[in-house]
Amino acid sequence: MSSKLPTTAPGQLFDFLGNRYVYAVISQRAGGLLIGIEMNPDKKCNFDCVYCCVNRAPDRDRRSFSLRTMSAELKAMLLRHRQHRFKELPNFSNLPEDLLKLKGISLSGEGEPTLSPRFAEVVGEIIHIRNSGQWPDFKIVLITNGTGLHLPAVQEGLRLLSLTDEIWVKLDAGTYEKMRDINKSPVPLSTIIDNIVALGQWRPVIIQSLFCSLNEAEPEDEEIDLYIQQLLEIRDQGADISEVQIYSIVRPPSHAACGRLSLSQLSLIARRVRSETGLNVEVY
Repeated sequence: MSSKLPTTAPGQLFDFLGNRYVYAVISQRAGGLLIGIEMNPDKKCNFDCVYCCVNRAPDRDRRSFSLRTMSAELKAMLLRHRQHRFKELPNFSNLPEDLLKLKGISLSGEGEPTLSPRFAEVVGEIIHIRNSGQWPDFKIVLITNGTGLHLPAVQEGLRLLSLTDEIWVKLDAGTYEKMRDINKSPVPLSTIIDNIVALGQWRPVIIQSLFCSLNEAEPEDEEIDLYIQQLLEIRDQGADISEVQIYSIVRPPSHAACGRLSLSQLSLIARRVRSETGLNVEVY
């Protein structure tokens, strides 16, 4: 089981620090500091998850995307980190040094990153910065719902990544009906499964699964059975699942019917997944 962040950590709190596209966040699943890239300033997403806390009202200051501005903001954030200046920031001033170690550059934000029309350009620019020799080496982490992994522009960007970079793909349910309840998306579950399999056949993939209660009803054993069956089918089709992340809501969700599961409940789910699939499973 993974160690938890201290209660003083902002855990999943985005801080743009006056930037338009680049933010800082202490991520529990990453185990420390991520510098994030807001790929969709218009907050476009094809999921409407019951546990999401994003206000999707358009932000007039961040509606368009400038690759040049993003690049400059990322370099400035990397410089701040290299100069050990995160302690100057209110949200980070009380954190231990271990949590301020850079765990990666995340492609995520308040929308679905693979829906960005400039996905490949952004990935290419981040890799150009990484290869410039001006900064310590860093990992790129794509955090995605998996619906756009098959798109040609996304495929172009994915093939620029190294095998040490990570792709975290969401899988919150074992059936489309349950996915519709949780993720509220018209995208078929089969599309996401096919995308995970295709990706996992040529590079490792991390599955991120959020479990919550709905209207005070906890996930039933049958739902967990079907979820595990999806993991087994993905694995048996040759996908390399390096880790399954089991977690629950961190910030107050926009849907009042959604509730957080306890650590003991998450641990029971993880124990079943670990036992029945043989996969590496972590609880956050």
